[in-house]
Amino acid sequence: MIAAMSLLTLTSIAHVELDHDWGLDHGTWTIIRHMYPEAKVPVLQLSIDHTKGPQYHYELAKELYALRKKGVLIVGSGNMVHNLRMVAWDKMLEPEYGYDWALNINDQFKELIATGNYQRLINYESLGREAQLAIPTPEHYLPLMYTLGAGGSDQVSFFNDKAVGGSLTMTSVKFG
Repeated sequence: MIAAMSLLTLTSIAHVELDHDWGLDHGTWTIIRHMYPEAKVPVLQLSIDHTKGPQYHYELAKELYALRKKGVLIVGSGNMVHNLRMVAWDKMLEPEYGYDWALNINDQFKELIATGNYQRLINYESLGREAQLAIPTPEHYLPLMYTLGAGGSDQVSFFNDKAVGGSLTMTSVKFG
């Protein structure tokens, strides 16, 4: 509960309030249930304001960095490459199947993250056709802004770096 109370007073750019009726989104519980199968951890989920762009989300996440430094785990659950319209459903069981454009932009995203070039990631729309294919709608990409903003200058690493169904990547980013 300390994280919730801290969050309510921490942010200067967002109106934050608690909603006990909403429940957890699939992007939260699908991740947390594997990390904490006994469910003995408090979870505070933030909703993404779809009316705001990536820069806003990145700036808000920078404010959350203070909570992270107090030991609060911050998870940004989404996909850098997430185009369900182009999934090759017949290839879902093939290990690491990705279209060339998906693999290329995933590699470009990782390079930009590794080198700290977040402004290009914030302005992903300027990265060309591959980025447009990877991010047809931003709701699965915007959680990356929270990961980057709350990551501070800590060391970055990647895991679960796999392509699925041609047009999805499961690449995970870890700071610290």
